[in-house]
Amino acid sequence: MIQFFRKDAATVYAVETDHELSAEELEKFTWLFSGAQPLQITSLDGQYIGPRREMITPWSTNAVEITQNMGIHGISRIEEFHRDDSAAPAFDKMLQRVYHGLDNSIFLIDTTPAPIVHIEDIHAYNLAEGLALSPEEEQYLTGLSERLGRPLTDSEVFGFSQVNSEHCRHKIFNGTFVIDGEEKPSSLFKLIKKTSQEHPGKLVSAYKDNVAFVDGPVIDQFAPVNPERPDFFEVRPIESVLSLKAETHNFPTTVEPFNGAATGSGGEIRDRLGGGKASLPLAGTAVYMTSYPRHQDAVQPWEAMLNPRVWLYQTPAEILIKASNGASDFGNKFGQPLICGSLLTFEHDENGRFYAYDKVIMLAGGVGFASKRDALKGHPSAGEKVIVMGGDNYRIGMGGGAVSSVATGQYDNSIELNAVQRANPEMQKRVANVIRALAESTDNPIVSIHDHGAGGHLNALSELVEETGGRIDIAALPVGDPTLSSKEIVGNESQERMGMVMHEKDIDRVRAIAERERAPFYVVGETTGDDRFVFAQADGVCPIDLGMKDMFGSSPKTIMTDSTVSLSYNDAEISHEHIDEYVYRVLGLEAVGCKDWLTNKVDRSVTGKVARQQCQGATQLPLSDCGVVALDFTGTKGMATSIGHAPQVALADSAKGSVMAIAESLTNIAGAPLADGLSGVSLSANWMWPCKNAGEDAALYRAVEAASDFACALGINIPTGKDSLSMTQKYGDDKVFAPGTVIISAAAETTDVRKVATPVLSPVKSSLLYVDFSASPLALGGSAFMQSLGSIGSDAPTVADPKAFASAFGAVQQLVGLELISAAHDVSAGGTVTTLLEMLFAAESPLSLTFDATELDQNPVKALFAENPAIVLQILPENLDAVQSVLFSFNINARIIAMVSPAENHAFNIITDKDGSSVAIDVKAALNRWYNPSFRLDMIQSGKECAESRCQNYNRQPVRYSFPEGFDGSLASRSLAYAHGRTGIKAAIIREKGVNGDREMAYSLYLAGFDVKDVHMTDLMSGRETLDEVNMIVFCGGFSNSDVLGSAKGWASGFRWNETAKNTLERFYSRPDTLSLGVCNGCQLMMELDLLGLNDGSHMDHNISHKFESTFLSIEIPDNHSVMFRSLAGCSLGIWVAHGEGRFRLSKAENEYHVAAKYSYSSYPGNPNGSDFDVAALASADGRHLAIMPHLERAIFPWQCGYYPAGHAKDQVTPWIDAFINARKWIEEQLG
Repeated sequence: MIQFFRKDAATVYAVETDHELSAEELEKFTWLFSGAQPLQITSLDGQYIGPRREMITPWSTNAVEITQNMGIHGISRIEEFHRDDSAAPAFDKMLQRVYHGLDNSIFLIDTTPAPIVHIEDIHAYNLAEGLALSPEEEQYLTGLSERLGRPLTDSEVFGFSQVNSEHCRHKIFNGTFVIDGEEKPSSLFKLIKKTSQEHPGKLVSAYKDNVAFVDGPVIDQFAPVNPERPDFFEVRPIESVLSLKAETHNFPTTVEPFNGAATGSGGEIRDRLGGGKASLPLAGTAVYMTSYPRHQDAVQPWEAMLNPRVWLYQTPAEILIKASNGASDFGNKFGQPLICGSLLTFEHDENGRFYAYDKVIMLAGGVGFASKRDALKGHPSAGEKVIVMGGDNYRIGMGGGAVSSVATGQYDNSIELNAVQRANPEMQKRVANVIRALAESTDNPIVSIHDHGAGGHLNALSELVEETGGRIDIAALPVGDPTLSSKEIVGNESQERMGMVMHEKDIDRVRAIAERERAPFYVVGETTGDDRFVFAQADGVCPIDLGMKDMFGSSPKTIMTDSTVSLSYNDAEISHEHIDEYVYRVLGLEAVGCKDWLTNKVDRSVTGKVARQQCQGATQLPLSDCGVVALDFTGTKGMATSIGHAPQVALADSAKGSVMAIAESLTNIAGAPLADGLSGVSLSANWMWPCKNAGEDAALYRAVEAASDFACALGINIPTGKDSLSMTQKYGDDKVFAPGTVIISAAAETTDVRKVATPVLSPVKSSLLYVDFSASPLALGGSAFMQSLGSIGSDAPTVADPKAFASAFGAVQQLVGLELISAAHDVSAGGTVTTLLEMLFAAESPLSLTFDATELDQNPVKALFAENPAIVLQILPENLDAVQSVLFSFNINARIIAMVSPAENHAFNIITDKDGSSVAIDVKAALNRWYNPSFRLDMIQSGKECAESRCQNYNRQPVRYSFPEGFDGSLASRSLAYAHGRTGIKAAIIREKGVNGDREMAYSLYLAGFDVKDVHMTDLMSGRETLDEVNMIVFCGGFSNSDVLGSAKGWASGFRWNETAKNTLERFYSRPDTLSLGVCNGCQLMMELDLLGLNDGSHMDHNISHKFESTFLSIEIPDNHSVMFRSLAGCSLGIWVAHGEGRFRLSKAENEYHVAAKYSYSSYPGNPNGSDFDVAALASADGRHLAIMPHLERAIFPWQCGYYPAGHAKDQVTPWIDAFINARKWIEEQLG
């Protein structure tokens, strides 16, 4: 039955229950729904928007789990419906539908599980189901059926199609290429493997796992001693390996952008979790490529040159917003920072072929690490157990692997929608916590591990048992939809699941950890040793019963036959008299302009290990092209990553496109101090190409061959990657081709995360040196400049001499190591003029910059806009000789192209010829033009009011610092150490499922001198932890229960409705010797439970932008009596913000609250959530309890801060550590 609750005039909750709710249960639901009242009627008239009835939302999954924590049983589904009686209501057709009235049938699916179907005609079944089987594969399956003497089942044929899809098996990359009648000697995969064979470097694992591993340094692991119970953290040195991975999710993102990009991000994270025997993600990257957004009333000239299509599913603007929302949301909720990325919008029509990213590219990449002992997977043997952890099976993503292998639009709408997936990052976080616990243990019981992605159980479990064979019990697999057939159970692509093999003796321990983390844990089968792959029903019938060799197939090798198609692209008409116009034009491209709309909604601080992210300088403009994370909290050893791509160049010359993509990734990462220089860099190459179209296969071969040759010449390897080779979108008989694209992700170990060069100019007199990496004439082909004029161009740039490139890289590395560089920025999209303007935009005080373009080329347009690989360095006068000496030693002839000096106002002048003629660029106008693409997209995602406020203030609200008098930022002055023994002063971090800021908080307490205990809500609810020996508790940040039904609502339900947890908390707060802190989600929890004792209805609400806000800003500490903050009174300090519901809604006047911190600015985004009185933190009346939204625990070290004053460059800690020390000292006083 359905029980309806009305929240307001437009919002109704529908609760599916197996019994009539009691008065007590109704009361609990009213609390959970924040006052929504139960309705006595069983049907509602009117038009409502709600989720598709056949797809249970992740929101529902979390809401149902909350009710279970509240002691309410028998609830199967909860969904939210919004009334909309308009004639044409706006809703997401991929995820929602219109309901004409609500009644007891809204969740009814009139379907029973389909029986096993025995397939007599493989070809007909392939066409009907859209399995993308080739004629050779159809023939193979027909022959297999004849050999077995029986028809194959639908599960077997479907399973074969998924396991052997192009998406999963990369048949083109492993195939034979015949180009212009000549069979090529190497497959594409062999060309890539060649780089690792010739230059293995520190490779530990390549090509045989979902990630690549390279040897890493010894690092300090900070983890609880025993993860199956509440226990204290310790620091233990481990040998590490570093991981690199990038994944694309193009088809799902095209069809349903939010979930497509979200599951792409989630899948890439799972790839890194499943590396070796268990590895841990550290940070992510993202790339979005779409067709032009064409904003209403703001169509750009290059957009107007081409006609928009009748989009199949979503407009490009919708895709940009929803896809980036989805990827950001997943990382934010899972707890992975996104620290580097790229954006490109592009269309071009020439030579009778229309190129555009109608089939979009969504790349999710990242870096991580593992214990060296876990770098290689074990070898299963017969009798071991097969485990699945994670969520239920739903009718989701059916056939995603196959559908992703063909042109979008090739199949009918129902087949493509059937491959749409859903994302539940909070569930994945739970599973990841179990894997983290095992990875950090002294004895990791995992034999082998594999993520569930394309192909679902079929792909993941078959690969787990490939060496032995295995028998899987279908009845043991969790089912969230009772109408699923066996085929749908084994083949669906429900996300957030991991498969593992382990010994039976280890099951109980791992299950105990899983139960503590609330991670669903299922023993679903075992390895057999008979080389068969069997899925068995409870009745003994086997929907799949094949030999392992039969399942993985032996169809003929793919042969790609093509001929070279030589195309030339016209140059645009160019006039030297329009340079200023060209500058403003180029700055308006999405690829060149500001990416604030992307960075302001994605967490860039979670983990507390981010040392370099996109936003730089006091105004936090997104300028950095290199991301860096620390490997531990000592803040030295780390890992750098960057992105490179050049698809416009690849159109002109596919080989040059590959070279330029690699070159860009390397010039982006060159400003980080790499442990082994260029030779220590490893690359991931992700190939997206419209294969099987005339000339494209030949172009792909040239591109891969060029990438291989260039990497080998540089002495680096490409140990991982991915391909997506069906990059076309069909509109009836018409095709739109995505440009052949390779996206390069570079990664390398860094020696000192504190020494990464910044792109922000120091406000001092100095010289700007241009270090050329290309050793070739400047060329405009494939540039953003040409794109802005609607052209590609005939002459594309490249790297003519790889040795010269390597020398330039080595020279910059040495200069970074010697700390002779004040600022550094690569030359890429937009050319050198954009590089210089960006370096100027974020300068802390006005500068005059004079750029002598003639130093680069006699043609000023080439000098300004060519994108030949290069780096611009800011050098102080006193360092110039030393820099020139280093460059000379590497045989690098760098040129001084610009002079910088302090001024009253920003000025930018370009000398365009030798007679001194110049062009002045209005820096303010250029900055606004550069920001405009971000503003236009922010209008869609944040609304007009917030977007306009951000546009007005983005450069007017610098981060401000005012330090305590006599501040000494050394560890020694506080007697602190990165590692220490037990002190006897005990604190506990409290976390719930979905909390993701626990480790950085625990370390902040630990560094301040606490013994820190890891406590989960399950420990409190079960009575395993009493908190009786703990004097301080901290409720950590994150997304408990994914913020379903309000931030911290689900977390609060555990304290409110579980008597054991409730009594434990009340007992703790009744003691006079205790302190508590709530940060972010923990702050929301303290307000929800009124742990500050306000008792006035004050509460937290959604940010005024109604989106997640991520920024590094400053807050002011007023006079206060908070135990933690009172010594910081009068300070203004930089701090991280990362939350979606951070708005303090206070019921009384400001002077009636104990305000402990306020945002430095009253207007958005300086006040990022619209909090009353600009409040950032409140304290209890006695000062013992503190609730704060910003993350002080992510800003205790200068290297964690988005901005830290140059005058305090030698500080080891920031003043925020003193808040934790104050707490420890107060407790010491209470304990005597």
